[in-house]
Amino acid sequence: MAKKGKFMLIDGHSLVHRAFHALPTMTTSTGIHTNAVYGFATMLNRLLDDEKPDYTIVAFDCAAPTFRHEAFADYKATRPPMPDELRMQMPLVQELVTANNIGTCELEGYEADDILGTLARQAREAGCSVVIVTGDKDALQLVRPGVEVLFTRRGITQMDRFDTALVKEEMGVLPTQVPDWKALVGDKSDNIPGVAGIGAKTATKLL
Repeated sequence: MAKKGKFMLIDGHSLVHRAFHALPTMTTSTGIHTNAVYGFATMLNRLLDDEKPDYTIVAFDCAAPTFRHEAFADYKATRPPMPDELRMQMPLVQELVTANNIGTCELEGYEADDILGTLARQAREAGCSVVIVTGDKDALQLVRPGVEVLFTRRGITQMDRFDTALVKEEMGVLPTQVPDWKALVGDKSDNIPGVAGIGAKTATKLL
């Protein structure tokens, strides 16, 4: 497959949340909170400089419900609502992305994860290499030749680059096995129960 450039796909809400919780409170003279905007801008500029992508899309979540809520009513039921201090910054973040001539994508009934996965597959089929930037380990199932995940680790600067070998090293399974691994173990952050009595080590052994 001939390479046709690098496509960088960014999980917008994931990076905004990371910036909001990593940086101290910042406000304008009129009381508008800006720490998430500042942190996101810092991360975006560094990614553009370091990765030098030919194409970039930032995907955002739409308001619930999604098809997952329809399938499982308690999906993410234990998550607290978005703080008002963060909510007021989301339009500013989207304005920032647009001002950088970067496209955004969101779709009612779906999450940014779904958009990232779809675009990653389409970009690979078109011959692009793909780098996905997120703080959600669910994205590791998308790793394969030509698709890497930049995973936010700490603050707004530390990121790990996951290829197939690093997924296997960190999780003990291949990227294609991540969905089954998560199904066995469950996911507390999404309020998804796993199989009773099966933890991470047992799931890895079974797979």
